[in-house]
Amino acid sequence: MVVRKEVEIGGKILSLETGKLARQADGAVMVRLGDTMVMATVVANKEAMEGKDFFPLQVEYREKIASVGKIPGGFFKREGKPSEKEVLSARLIDRPIRPMFPESFKCETQVIVNVFSSDQEHDSDVLG
Repeated sequence: MVVRKEVEIGGKILSLETGKLARQADGAVMVRLGDTMVMATVVANKEAMEGKDFFPLQVEYREKIASVGKIPGGFFKREGKPSEKEVLSARLIDRPIRPMFPESFKCETQVIVNVFSSDQEHDSDVLG
């Protein structure tokens, strides 16, 4: 079942859509603002890890070069390791969501945010 919600913010339409993409993930949402599209997915282990006294949350933010309309050229044709902006954006996403989980929740959890397209007008890391 596809669920779509639209909200007007500052004269622009923010669209949230779930249920269409990444069906094997525990949760997935496509966020659109202008021509910027970001997909966030969440996968969590069903059982808590034994012997862990911390919450194993992994947040990954990837902004592919092709999402801004460029194709990697030259010697390096692949994406490679995350840039400094991607690492800082992942931290920007991690910090506010970590306190939302209960203290007793110790299941390994991954949040992966992929930028599908960017119009260079709206910050994709804020949408993530």
